[in-house]
Amino acid sequence: MQTLNKLTKRILAICLFALIATVTKAQETTTVVDSSLLNRVSTLEQQASYIKPRESHLMAVGLLTFGYVSNKTTVTYNGTSSVSKSNSLGDADHFEFSPMFLWRHGKKFLMEFEPSFSADGVGVNWAVASYYATPGLILRGGYLVLPFGTYNKRLAAGWINKLASDPEGIADASDFGVEAEGGIQAGTTKWSYDFALSNGMQLQPDGTTQFIGITDNNKNKLFTGRIGFLPLANSSIEVGASLMTGNVGDANLKINSATATLWALDLNVVENITPFQLNIKGQYSEAKVGNATYTDPNDPTHDYTFDNHTKTGYIMAALRPAFSQNDVVKNFELAARYGNYTTPANSLWGTKDNSLAVGLNYWMNWRTVVRFSYEAIKGTSTVSQNLGGNPGEITKSNSAYIQFCIEL
Repeated sequence: MQTLNKLTKRILAICLFALIATVTKAQETTTVVDSSLLNRVSTLEQQASYIKPRESHLMAVGLLTFGYVSNKTTVTYNGTSSVSKSNSLGDADHFEFSPMFLWRHGKKFLMEFEPSFSADGVGVNWAVASYYATPGLILRGGYLVLPFGTYNKRLAAGWINKLASDPEGIADASDFGVEAEGGIQAGTTKWSYDFALSNGMQLQPDGTTQFIGITDNNKNKLFTGRIGFLPLANSSIEVGASLMTGNVGDANLKINSATATLWALDLNVVENITPFQLNIKGQYSEAKVGNATYTDPNDPTHDYTFDNHTKTGYIMAALRPAFSQNDVVKNFELAARYGNYTTPANSLWGTKDNSLAVGLNYWMNWRTVVRFSYEAIKGTSTVSQNLGGNPGEITKSNSAYIQFCIEL
């Protein structure tokens, strides 16, 4: 019996020793694994910190405008009229797909890039780097939307614009340059400012101007600036004044010293009159190009000149029952716009245009809209007969639009 008890005790001792050895080995292995895992995590954290600095973020947004347009154009001269009709899906003049990429680098830097696919192919709307110097100052450089008026910089996007078409005479104003933008609080009122220096414009053989791109054609730079004033504490009203000026001469055209000077006044009103929201926007501008002599394309031996002075303006109003208790009614919006566009008389592009556009919008949500618009434009030609024109010729254009716009 004693022998059996001794044998049992020995077996139990051996089992206990084996169990202790196994547990110890497992603990050692776990410690090694945990240590290796911690080292790998630490290495990955260092790599991530190096590749993507703290507080840096990348975001992709964008917009899409798509639609249908039906147009009828009637041209009348000396009592004789001709009519042409067309219609197209996509609305070739306004179709646009523009993804926008925003990269915030730390707390001070923001990079913005917006390519665009439209009827003209693939282009770039803007590509800039912004430095947030102080709460009231942003410094920016790159391919900019110049701060002339408010339409191009604030209102041109399809889902923001209240009508399917753009106002006549509101040309794109984007250029390579630098910019300083910000605002000042003055009691209950506010001031905003936006100034830019860019490469500038080039005078064309017919007296029009176009931006020259990344390589300047002269040593002068174009100055563009806008100052805005918001007199009310709720910022429901803003008035602004803009100036753009610079040399547009080009030695290749034998026009060395012509200067273009443009100025604009703009108005923005957003007022809640329960149950409606009233939205009024307008802009008036003039462009003056200094004296220059041009070559007649119909007779290269003949030079001519004209007063290169253009005037354009529009006023737009929209009314929406945004505070209605009816979930369907509050999504509808009525809009109307009147515009005038007068280009230089006796030029190759002289005309006096008046336009009226009306529309009904349905807002699926705050950034998605379906709109139905109709626009009538009446233009009277002021091109000189000496240039092959038909002064007094009347062109009437009537267009109906169905459009879908979304901001993503």
